[in-house]
Amino acid sequence: MADFLLLATVYLLSMIIAVPVSARLGLGSVLGYLIAGIVIGPVLGIGGGNAEMNELQHFAEFGVVMMLFIIGLELEPRVLWAMRARLIGLGGLQIFGTLGLIFAVALAMNQSWQVALALGMILSLSSTAIVLQTLTEKNLMQTRGGRDAFAVLLTQDIAVIPMLALMPLLAQAPMRAETGADSMGGAFMAQLPGWAATLATIAAVALVILIGNYVFRPLFRFVHSARLREMDTILALFIVVGIASLMSFVGLSPALGTFLAGVMLAGSEFRHELESQIEPFKGLLLGLFFITVGAGMDFNLLAEMPVIVIGVTAVLIAIKAGVLHLIARSTRMPGRDRALFTLSLAQAGEFGFVLIAYAVSLRVLPERLAQGFLLVIALSMLITPLLFIASDRLRRRAGEVAPDAPGPDEIEDQQPIIIAGIGRFGQVVNRLVTFSGLKTTVLDHDLKLIQLMRRFGFKGYFGDPTRPEILAAAGLDKAQILVAALDDPDNNIKLVRYAREKRPDLTIIARARDRITVYALYKAGADHIVREMFDSSLRVGRYVLENAGFSEYEAHEAEAIFYKIDRASLRELAELWDPAQPTEANEPYIERTRRVNQELESALMDRFSHGPAAPPIVPDDDDPEPEHGLKE
Repeated sequence: MADFLLLATVYLLSMIIAVPVSARLGLGSVLGYLIAGIVIGPVLGIGGGNAEMNELQHFAEFGVVMMLFIIGLELEPRVLWAMRARLIGLGGLQIFGTLGLIFAVALAMNQSWQVALALGMILSLSSTAIVLQTLTEKNLMQTRGGRDAFAVLLTQDIAVIPMLALMPLLAQAPMRAETGADSMGGAFMAQLPGWAATLATIAAVALVILIGNYVFRPLFRFVHSARLREMDTILALFIVVGIASLMSFVGLSPALGTFLAGVMLAGSEFRHELESQIEPFKGLLLGLFFITVGAGMDFNLLAEMPVIVIGVTAVLIAIKAGVLHLIARSTRMPGRDRALFTLSLAQAGEFGFVLIAYAVSLRVLPERLAQGFLLVIALSMLITPLLFIASDRLRRRAGEVAPDAPGPDEIEDQQPIIIAGIGRFGQVVNRLVTFSGLKTTVLDHDLKLIQLMRRFGFKGYFGDPTRPEILAAAGLDKAQILVAALDDPDNNIKLVRYAREKRPDLTIIARARDRITVYALYKAGADHIVREMFDSSLRVGRYVLENAGFSEYEAHEAEAIFYKIDRASLRELAELWDPAQPTEANEPYIERTRRVNQELESALMDRFSHGPAAPPIVPDDDDPEPEHGLKE
């Protein structure tokens, strides 16, 4: 018991240290777990013996079952059907193209067709965890390259299910029987004739679908009526464990059953509750699984044959990038998106670790070959940040010279008001200003938005507002007002900084996503700054007060007091904010923020603790009257 607790302490401590460091470096949590395993295993040798490692890894593999259940919960059949063209066209081509090339290369290297096919399936997958996290962090999910990469990753996640189901068929028949006999279900299925085993398998899958559709929902309602949160957790675990047991009994992959159950429950009202209950267990067990993979890596093999391991990694990335590039060109993907699509998916993925472990347990892959490809997968994932850097450079170059990318519009007239960004924020600004009789020049780098505007009768120009030549063509040197309303905060700050340098006398009104962006825009030179959610949040707060017993006048008065004090403090806080220092470490800023909160509380309590005063005439407008200075 003491040894187990010590080992658990080592693993948990390694998670606590390595994963946050890896996330801060932009490497992602999966690489953090792998690095932690490498440190406590091959480097320090404190990860336990081989027997303990194998036992722990079998336990941690249940995290994969939970991951596939959650993936199923997120894949409502209706949504999958709507995405069928992209899933089959992009994802299917990528998987089969990569699998076929790797299969051919492995056969040429004198591997059996079973090993070659297993390697093709394993290495055709990319890292969902790393790629999605990086695309989100870099705000690339809304680009075509990002959306198409997501479609490929989704197809790969779904493809894991048939891969797990097919893997036992690649083992020799005696070994499959030997593997299946380890469980009561395996022994039972081994005694059945072939037709009966097939019927039992089909019946088990049908039973999962029927239970998912007709049993789990009323069962969840019954358990939820107890109003005990731990019962919801117990039920969620029961669903996953029960279906995994049923699948194991008929000799199928537990992941297949839980995935099907997740898909059946994707449209239920309990979907998010189930996901929230399973997520902590999935995260912990998956993290433990990746640590055991890292701890079990044979770095002696890398030391023995570094050229071979690194060479195979390079060939793998080249094969995957080549397939992805051909797919991107065949679908006429623009040059900038083609670079992102090609390089972001060129690594192997975390499911490769799962499939390799499964293939070794079935004796499809020899142990030494599996160890080598564990290293190849890990190295390709470690290289992923470099692939994204290369993608960024190629995208910038393609954005400057790509012949298939549309060029910016020729701006025919120059108006005194320039609105940069015509998304959900800029549209409202433009409508109010133009309907009031003023003329605007609208710029946006999203061609579809500009084309949509034109269909509704609004004039706009396609072009990147952060490029000096576009701003010059829009009449920056003659404009009176610039509205910086770009979705990307970094681009908005860049635009404001450049416009202020070129035109010190220009009035600049800027959109800010949050308070930190307000400070950055203030330092960049914006005259008026509006947080996109601030006024709407104040209005919601006012409605809460009115429905909680405040009169309409009292709620309006509270809103006005809050607005006035918060706005007045903003300039001082902007002066205290230091971009080179984390906000939580800036003591003067924190101290002033606390005083502002006290001032707000005191002002509101003093105003309403003795009852409302006689209400004066309330202004017609819903929002407090704006004043010059730093706005919110």
